[in-house]
Amino acid sequence: MSAIKILARILATRVGPHIELAVEAETGEVLKVLATEDQADRLVDELEDLLNSPGGPEDDEPPEAA
Repeated sequence: MSAIKILARILATRVGPHIELAVEAETGEVLKVLATEDQADRLVDELEDLLNSPGGPEDDEPPEAA
């Protein structure tokens, strides 16, 4: 598995029956994938769930005391 990279941008476009996602890292590397409409819809749902959930402590920080 490759190292985690910092996201620079994401672009999406329709390619026939698919959605093409282009994910660019700050290093300039680009990964392109094709997704079905259902996959793209599930991705949107997951991102909305993450954005609407309460933020948790960072991985290197202890949880807050009650």
